[in-house]
This record gives sequence, C-alpha cells and structure tokens, in this order.
Amino acid sequence: MTPLHANGARAGSWYEATSEAPGPYPPLAGEATADVAIVGAGFTGLAAALALAEAGVDVAVLEAHRVGFGASGRNGGQVASGQRHDQISLEAEYGAANARALWDLGEAAKAEVRRLIAAHAPDAGWRDGIAYVARREKGVAPLQTLADHMPRTYGYGGIEALDRQAARALVGSEVVEGGIVDWGSGHIHPLRFAYGLARAAVAAGARIYEGTEVTGRAGTILRAKNGALHAQRLLLATNGYIGALEPSVAARVLPINSFVAVTEPLPERPFEQDIAVADDRFVVSYWRMVEGNRLLFGGGESYGLRFPAEIGAKVRRPLAELYPALKDVAFDYAWGGTLGITWSRHPMFARVDEGVWSAGGYSGQGVALATLGGRIAAEAIIGETARFDVMAGLSTPTVRGGPLVRRALVPLAMRFYAMRDRLGV
Repeated sequence: MTPLHANGARAGSWYEATSEAPGPYPPLAGEATADVAIVGAGFTGLAAALALAEAGVDVAVLEAHRVGFGASGRNGGQVASGQRHDQISLEAEYGAANARALWDLGEAAKAEVRRLIAAHAPDAGWRDGIAYVARREKGVAPLQTLADHMPRTYGYGGIEALDRQAARALVGSEVVEGGIVDWGSGHIHPLRFAYGLARAAVAAGARIYEGTEVTGRAGTILRAKNGALHAQRLLLATNGYIGALEPSVAARVLPINSFVAVTEPLPERPFEQDIAVADDRFVVSYWRMVEGNRLLFGGGESYGLRFPAEIGAKVRRPLAELYPALKDVAFDYAWGGTLGITWSRHPMFARVDEGVWSAGGYSGQGVALATLGGRIAAEAIIGETARFDVMAGLSTPTVRGGPLVRRALVPLAMRFYAMRDRLGV
C-alpha cells in the first residue's frame, strides 16, 4: 500500500504513478569490467550511456537506487531555452562570442531532447511553451528587454512579451505583473523520458546496474557493496548526490531539495493554455497542468539530502499566493527531489582526474542541459572535446570549508534570499 503524507497525499510521485518502469536491472555482483563506467542513471548518465553504446563503446552504468531516481525523474518537466543565466547576463560575463556558443549549446540541448523523445520516449509528450512571469512590477522590464534582445541579437523569434493584462489572462493569476512566453521551449513527463533513455541505452548494448551504491573509487575503479567495476574511463553523473565520491566536485555542486505536489482532478482549470509557468522569485515556483486535469505545482526548498515530513505544506503557501481559490485544494501526490546547484548557477563540467570526467550542477535547468551534457561528455570521453570545453569554461567557484561548513553556509545564504522574496525586495 502506498504510504501517505500527513495531509493524505501519496508519498510517491505522480510521475511514478503514471509511468511503466523498465527493468528492473540487477545490482552489480562480483568483479566486472567496462571501457567506460558511469555513476548515476539520470539524464546525464543515461544520455551518455546511449551515445557511447551507439558508438560501439562497452559502457556500464551504476545507480544507487533505480533509473531516474534523482532529480531527473522528479522535476517540473520544463525544457528551457539557453543556459541558467539569460543571454544578456552571459554577454556581460563572458563576451558576445562565448555567449553565442553557450546559446547554440542551449538550442542543441532542446533539439536533443526532442530527438530522443521522438526516437525512444514518445509517451514523454513534448508540449510547447514556458511563460516566465514577474511577481513585482520591477521584474517586468528585464524580461521584456530580453524579448527585444533575442530576435535582434540571436535571430530567435520564439519569445512573446506580455503586459500585465496579457500575463494575468494567460496564467490565470491576479498577482503577476507581466512577463514573457518562450514558445520555443517546452515541457514533458520527465520520468517517462528517463525510462525511454534507459531502454534505448540497454538496447544499444549498455549495461545498467540498479541498487548499486558506489562506496569508493581508486582512479577509474569503482567499489560497491557486493562487487567492483574496473573501467578505463569514468563519468561522474551524480549531480546533487556526489557525496564523498569526489571532493573537488562536492565542493562545487551542492545539494538542495525542491518540492512538488499534484492536485486532485480540478473541476475547472486555473488557466487554459497548455503551457508551463515559472515565476521570478529566487526560490522559484513552477507549475503546469498535467493529465487528468490536475495542477502540478513546485515550490519551496530545503538543503542537504533530507526532506521535511510535510511536503505539501512547502508547496501550499506559494500555490495559495498565486491562486487563492486553490488554497485548500487536496493534493493526491507530494514529493521532493534533490538537485545539484553551483554557487554561480552555471553547470559544472570538468575533467577531474586522468580518465575521469564530471558533469552536473545544472541548478534547475537540467532537463535540457543534463541530456545534452550526457552526449557531450560521451563525445569528450571518445576524444571530441570541443563542446565539453565550452561548458567547462563556465565559472563554478569552490565553496570552501569542507562539508560541515558548506552544510551550514548554503542554507544561510538561501534563507537570506528567500526572506528577500517574502519582503518583496
């Protein structure tokens, strides 16, 4: 019987309830070998495994839990354009040429998701459009400046500017002040996508070992409870779950939790367009309608790897601010997911040791970038490093002081910015 939260919502995710899992794949037992080992069966690990297997490389994936267990199978499903930072900010930080290269990678990332869905996961169901709405009047101008900038500088005509009336009509909330819609972006069922990648990787010749937590490594040799995997090359695709496996990555990719709830079937939709929405708060809220006339709503954060006992309460407050009529709506599902963020909010790509690569830290932009990240990590592993090097050139500062200091510092910083959200600063 499915366990329940205190408010009666199922502890499992709506994604799990509406997906058919592949496998199960066996745990690693005894000694095994591979040309390439991958730790983590999320979007990055699975996309890399698929690309490598299709290239004829002997590849094995070790997953501590099950395919899609982490952020890849629990996120809001939004497939956003570009990078985590907008193009105007990237131009200021890295210059026009580098910003263009990063934009091109972002466009390739969306195209890669769409290609893989068409080939391997049609039930993931791509749908067009993400609206970004400002909760305060001062937040409207930067969004509309971006809407003017993108067609002029990048030839990208997919963004539509929204004044207050248009934004409120589009998303059905009276507390937004304006925004934009990016019709070139989209949203999907992320767990079905992860499952499709897993099936495709295995069909191409990759091996997946579920229930296999990596307890240590010596170079490219991985140790687990009941065995060891000896590889020539290694990709760390753990995102927020890196733990003590590689301290240099753990000091730059930090775990935080985001929470999601799915309502009971609604008698009326709060908005009619079949789009996803995100607001401009530092602790962002994100939402969309899903199958069965339900609202999927994400909001609230916590830090580390532990979830609060009452996840629904984390989500209900921001939901009620945006849609007061839904303040008492029942949640049929509520869950949390651990993602990896960096201090700069840029993804963290690195060659951390001889034969060892890492990709992660997508900071909430992971559906598209993590998927392409797997492919470009696979390219780097077989010697084509150009795209990997572009991503590795992004600044991802080390948070100094060791794990205990980081566990204290990150929550303090996040709570400061969350307080600014509440005060409207």
